[in-house]
Amino acid sequence: MIASTRRNRLAVGLIGLGRLGRVYARDLASRIGETRLVAVADPQESLAQEIAAEFDVPRHFADPLALIDDASVDAIVIVSPTHTHRELMLAAAARGKPTFCEKPPALSLDEVGAMQDAIARSGMFFQMGFMRRFDAGYASAKQQIASGRIGTPLVFKSTSRDPFRPSLEYANPKSSGGMLIDMGIHDFDLARWFMGDVRALSVIGATIAYPELASVGDIDNAVASLIFESGKIGVVDLSRSGIYGYDIATEILGSEGTIRIGYLRETPVMLLTKNSVAHDTVPYFMERFRDAYTSQLQNFAQNVLGDRTPPITIEDGLEALRIGVAATRAQETGTTVTVADVRSATV
Repeated sequence: MIASTRRNRLAVGLIGLGRLGRVYARDLASRIGETRLVAVADPQESLAQEIAAEFDVPRHFADPLALIDDASVDAIVIVSPTHTHRELMLAAAARGKPTFCEKPPALSLDEVGAMQDAIARSGMFFQMGFMRRFDAGYASAKQQIASGRIGTPLVFKSTSRDPFRPSLEYANPKSSGGMLIDMGIHDFDLARWFMGDVRALSVIGATIAYPELASVGDIDNAVASLIFESGKIGVVDLSRSGIYGYDIATEILGSEGTIRIGYLRETPVMLLTKNSVAHDTVPYFMERFRDAYTSQLQNFAQNVLGDRTPPITIEDGLEALRIGVAATRAQETGTTVTVADVRSATV
């Protein structure tokens, strides 16, 4: 248990203050009763200072390692770029501080292996961030499938479509891992969560909507066909060019029924005129998974305070990344890749 918590609140230090980091700062500072945001860090010092002032955070740092060393910080939340996760997590492990880390855990399986070893040696609490598991729809579907409402799951289908491409700097696989990992890892995690481990997959993908993405070596559309260890099948389609809105949907076909998860209309209003039915759409991930992000951070704090086992572990992050690496290889080679054969690789 954390000894220095006050009134059952966890003193959290947040690393990474980009789009999602700002949302996390708001949640940790004002929306979660179990946390106090006591420090923030970002290499852009002016941003760290700005966020600290906005959310009344006592300390801010340009050096994230200084935040990890701060004695007033009981637990760490890492929302920095993926290529920084390993170093930060190893530093937290060396100090024995409970840590939450956004997906993907790192850019290579070797790096995640090092993180795995550090967690085992230190005995630290570590929780991966896969927010879709905390979305009300996905959580309900999981419970209903477990209770047998659709019988035996047979086919998994998942769609993730962004309304626009990310910046070229972000899309670069050297920092993000590329679309099949950075974006697809959510769907691959859901595939494992609902259906079990993936045995093999094949992928077709291309840069067909935004030619400029080819300059950094990324693609903008892909379709993956999955075969699970159980023999069941699945498909994941990913797109950076869903210009109509942020479209996240999953369907599990069972032997006795089907369950569908997701929605596209953001505001519960439809306009019906002659020959037309219209409504708005979900703008982006921060709106679609607003409550899920809050719930997973609250769950992290409750688990640390209550000395509970993390529901999403480094092993979950490792296996989702392994599928992402396999998918990247399959797309690049045009072959079917056996996931278990992907043992040690950088994307």
